[in-house]
Amino acid sequence: MVVRSCSNLSDLVSKDSLNSPQTPGALPRHLSVPGIMSDVDSKLTGNDDSNAFSSELHQKKIIIAANFLPLNAQKDEISGKWCFTYDEDSILVPLKDGPSSDTEVLYVGSLKVDVDASEQEKVSLQLLEEFNCLPTFIPSDIQKLFYNGFCKQHLWPLFHYMLPLYPDYCNRFDKSLWQAYVSANKIFADKVMEVMNPEHDYVWVHDYHLMVIPTFLRKRYSWIKIGFFLHSPFPSSEIYRALPVRDEILKALLNADLIGFHTFDYARHFLSCCSRILGLEYESKRGYIRLKYFGRTIFIKILPVGIHMDRLQSAFNHSSFSVNVREMSEKFKEKKLILGVDDMDIFKGISLKLLAIEQLLQQYPELLGELILVQIVNPPRSTGKDVEEARNEMHIIANRINERFGLLDYEPVIIINRHVPLYEKASYYALAECCIVDAVRDGMNLVPYEYIVCRQGSPTMDEALDIGSESPRTSALVVSEFIGCSPSLSGAIRVNPWDINAVADALNLAITMPSGEKQLRHEKHYRYVSSHDVAYWAKSFVQDLEYSCKDHYSKNRWGIGFGLNFRVLSLSPTFRKLNKDHAVSAYERTNCRAFFLDYDGTVVPSVVKTPSSEIIDVLNILCSDPKNTVFIVSGRGETTLSEWFDQCENLGIAAEHGYYLKWSQQSAWEMNHTSTSFSWKEIVEPVMRLYTEATDGSYIETKESALVWHYYDADPDFGSWQAKQLLDHLEGLFANEPVTVKKGKHIIEVKSLGITKGLVVEGILSKMTKNGKIPDFVLCIGDDRSDEDMFESLLNKVYSGTSSPAPEIFACTVGQKPSKARYYLEDTEDVMRLLQALGTVSVPKSTSPEEDSFGKTEACFDV
Repeated sequence: MVVRSCSNLSDLVSKDSLNSPQTPGALPRHLSVPGIMSDVDSKLTGNDDSNAFSSELHQKKIIIAANFLPLNAQKDEISGKWCFTYDEDSILVPLKDGPSSDTEVLYVGSLKVDVDASEQEKVSLQLLEEFNCLPTFIPSDIQKLFYNGFCKQHLWPLFHYMLPLYPDYCNRFDKSLWQAYVSANKIFADKVMEVMNPEHDYVWVHDYHLMVIPTFLRKRYSWIKIGFFLHSPFPSSEIYRALPVRDEILKALLNADLIGFHTFDYARHFLSCCSRILGLEYESKRGYIRLKYFGRTIFIKILPVGIHMDRLQSAFNHSSFSVNVREMSEKFKEKKLILGVDDMDIFKGISLKLLAIEQLLQQYPELLGELILVQIVNPPRSTGKDVEEARNEMHIIANRINERFGLLDYEPVIIINRHVPLYEKASYYALAECCIVDAVRDGMNLVPYEYIVCRQGSPTMDEALDIGSESPRTSALVVSEFIGCSPSLSGAIRVNPWDINAVADALNLAITMPSGEKQLRHEKHYRYVSSHDVAYWAKSFVQDLEYSCKDHYSKNRWGIGFGLNFRVLSLSPTFRKLNKDHAVSAYERTNCRAFFLDYDGTVVPSVVKTPSSEIIDVLNILCSDPKNTVFIVSGRGETTLSEWFDQCENLGIAAEHGYYLKWSQQSAWEMNHTSTSFSWKEIVEPVMRLYTEATDGSYIETKESALVWHYYDADPDFGSWQAKQLLDHLEGLFANEPVTVKKGKHIIEVKSLGITKGLVVEGILSKMTKNGKIPDFVLCIGDDRSDEDMFESLLNKVYSGTSSPAPEIFACTVGQKPSKARYYLEDTEDVMRLLQALGTVSVPKSTSPEEDSFGKTEACFDV
């Protein structure tokens, strides 16, 4: 069944959500600022009061938007009063003190309990005053469809690589759940906008529950500063592309300024999706990965979250910790303790872990009576048939192991199926010789980090266990290669959780490893974990968010698009769309004009090869005007261009970036650089042939002056990757040779040094000037990197220091992108409309009413 994704926001936001209760009364910190111009607006909205708060008086504020507030809530049944405390298990709690001392942190999110509508105003004001928290009271029907529905039934399984292949295995896409997701995100965004000053404040959105918030915020304030961090895996493009609303979510995320991931793999998958689905390219420059999207730069950050060190230290200082750790030490005396701590869900691989323990005991019978696995199972975060089946399987395997290998006073597997306080958990961490995290897929998982810190110990722990402060500290980790913390733990033993034998061998290696090696691995891990805690993570993210937004006010911005297709077009103040009327006006009042037009991607779309009759007609009209000198400047070969434009008698052609040149159809080809040696082709061609054979869809184009490797029809990711490798390969070969290697739009081109479009433009204009035809109007249009040479020559070299008045120069690129040109046109259709408008001026005015329109009659020209 084909499911249509909805792009109109008004269709997605239910009436109930739009009428959902807002926080009553005026809340502090609210500030109204002008909106932005969308494609349906005729002018900016807002008033002159937007600068009500001066930057000098306003303290920088970070608004953290997350699904749940980092609070525990409980209502006293007798007094009816609400009691709120910080939820120390939340990763957001350490952020409350701010990444820096001059930063105020405010939370926006939902409470984990229902609050009656009559109490919502009072609770909102209480939380805002006491905890800097603003609750979002989402109607229960929307909340259920949003969180338990779309988040848990669609996004969470898909992001953990579960495809909805069968209804019993995973839920099929339900549009009503998607509508609830968008509605809930709008409620969150409205709450954020109630308390923010968009000129100064930053918004930091967390996790997959709120992925379309950036669009709502960006639609309201184009200059808003938004960061987003994903705490779950991001699936490969093959998995993500199965999501019917894949485009809408990607475009919403791209309305953020900085997008953070725990690992490079997750970031790579996201970038691959942007490439395959939206056709975007990314680059790595000065240590930053960045995407260009409608003139905006979106930065990608890779940084795993850390743990809250102070929280673990507080566990060591808990009144019950010393007693508890001594009791456990006595209980597990002379035992090899392996510890597992996992949530109860289908991705944590608990059953696979138990099977590995069974294999270990079977393979190494000498471990019987010594080896004990303590598996702490945290309460599940969601319910369902799959969770219950996983729990039942876990108990079945554990009982089987204990029946087969257990002794009178010995059970090899101990399942703790309840909430375990942190001080008790820290006791297990401190005593375990090995910790295993065997998840088949997990966003981050901080259990290994907590284990390492607890194994490092504390004065309280050392005293309780009678350990000297100078005693060496050791730890051993077995971690799945599919969890987010794995890349940062280089001293851990990485395993494929599906390979039971390999996991069993890894566990045996961990518990039999020499103490000296355990110490070295532990010291390496502790240095990293202690220096990359959650405070470091937050500070680093906020610093990069500030860096990502530093150029916000230096550019002009326009909002375009409807619904979730909304995006902001950002352009430099000196870079603007070419006004057709302005160009036509300059064209009319000038007498010597020069045209330089690229072909592919400029006159015709890149996918089109031969010129249409419409293109031929407009070129003939321009060429027939005696005031005009028109050139097609292309990288294509002279034979091809001659055949395509044989009907344009007065059209000049510069082929192969100017290696071949002729001024009209009747004139002969002039060849520049006649003494150039092309012996380098004998080296380049075999290299390109190797990459062509290895890259399906690629081919080599042989020119007189160049060799070009095309990969337009190759797999987008593989073709781009191969192009980078080929570019590096060839640049290494010709580092000290008079040869240039350049990357263009889906091509790698190798040519002799000094053959550029810029030199062609200089040569043509120089010859025109010598012949007494000094141009007073120059139009240069291109779309590729090779065309930047033309723009640079026109704007910086050709007319500098001359006595002649500078001509009207219209250097224009196709598409909104960084360019040396001062103007842009949207696409090839825009280029054609401009050329046709100029051609209309060149057509002599008809004397009869029947011949007064362009294109209706054949015009006669004096050439």
